Amino acid sequence: MRRHRESIWTKAAVSMAAAVSCGLLCTMAALLLSAAVIFYVLKDIGTAGGFAAVSLAAGAYTGAFIYGKYRRKRGMLCGMLCGAVMFGVIAACTFAVIGDIPGIKKLLLLTVSGAAGGVAGVNSKRPKGLMDQ
Repeated sequence: MRRHRESIWTKAAVSMAAAVSCGLLCTMAALLLSAAVIFYVLKDIGTAGGFAAVSLAAGAYTGAFIYGKYRRKRGMLCGMLCGAVMFGVIAACTFAVIGDIPGIKKLLLLTVSGAAGGVAGVNSKRPKGLMDQ
């Protein structure tokens, strides 16, 4: 008889941590790519704010998409929660390094793009290797 192994996506806290980690990794990769584009191609620091906003939005969207794709329920709410948790991590790191807390616009950007990613993830095609929850 085959043993049933529980998926990491059955527990909400563990799956949220995994999705937020993926989202933060995507944000870091996008920030590194945009820094290289600004330094080597544009040679103008004036567009750094726009690139940072796009990188944050892409990271929150990706993390919430992964969460929604594997959890398969409550995409908008959990996507917003994923964006808010990402904001909490970013705010904690910013406070530790700079001593200041980021503005409310970053929270709004992360929650809106997280909600969009969560909805897109829930409505996407079901992964083949996903065990029923």
